[in-house]
Amino acid sequence: MGKVYLVGAGPGDPELLTLKGLRAIREADVILYDRLVHPDLLDHARPDADRIYCGKLPDRHTMRQEMIHQLLVEHAVAGRTVTRLKGGDPFVFGRGGEEAQALVQHGIPFEVVPGITAGLAAPAYAGIPVTHREHASSFALVTGHRKKGGEDGERWKHLAKGVDTLAIYMGVGNIGYIQGQLLTHGKSSDTPAAIIEWGTTEDQRTVTGTLGQLVELAEEHRVTNPAMIVIGDVVRLREEIAWFERLPAPPALSTAGM
Repeated sequence: MGKVYLVGAGPGDPELLTLKGLRAIREADVILYDRLVHPDLLDHARPDADRIYCGKLPDRHTMRQEMIHQLLVEHAVAGRTVTRLKGGDPFVFGRGGEEAQALVQHGIPFEVVPGITAGLAAPAYAGIPVTHREHASSFALVTGHRKKGGEDGERWKHLAKGVDTLAIYMGVGNIGYIQGQLLTHGKSSDTPAAIIEWGTTEDQRTVTGTLGQLVELAEEHRVTNPAMIVIGDVVRLREEIAWFERLPAPPALSTAGM
C-alpha cells in the first residue's frame, strides 16, 4: 500500500510553499495537480514522476472530482507515493475534505499538508490585513458560489451584520448577487471593498472602492478569475501599507555572453 499527501501549494507565489509540501513533491511517484498550482513547483518533482493535470475552470472541468478520487486510490493501492497538489489550502474550498473521505473509505494512508490560503495571502499582498486592532476583530472566509434555497439569504444576513472582514472566494461570477445580499441585509454601501486579481503573483492587480460600487468596479476593470473580494474597513489601510506593488522591479536578464 502506498500513501497520499494532500498538499496545499499556496496562493500563487511559489515561494509560499511550505517545506513539508516541498518534500512531498520531491518524494512523489505521482503528482495530481490543479490549475492554479504555479508551474515552477513541478520542477521540484523527480524526473520519473508521473504528472497528472486535474485543473478546473468555472463550469468547465478537465477531470471530474470522482475521477480524481479514483486515481488517488488506484495509484496508492499500486504502492505508489501520491502527492495531490492543490492551490491554496486543501481544506479551504479545495475539496480536500472530500478526497480525504474517499481515502478513508478505501483504507488508504494519507497526510494533510496545509497551505497558505488566498483569502489571507491575497489581501496581505495587497496591503490589507484581514484583522486590525482598530478596524476588525473578526473575519470570515466565504465562498461566492450561489446556493439554491432560502438558507443562502440567512447566511448573508449573518455575514452582513456579524463579521468585520469578508474574504470572498470565487465571487466574480456572482458579484451582483453578493452585493445585493449584503446591502439587503444591512451592510452599508459605503463599506470599503477591494477586488484582488491573481493575488501574490506577478500579475496581481487590485482595485478598490466601496460595496455600493462593487459591480461597477468589476465591469470597469474587466476583472476575471481568479480573484478575491475583500469587504470591510480594513481595506482603508491599503493606501498606507500596500507593499507588493512598491517592490523594485527585478533586474533585466542580461544577454551578454549568451
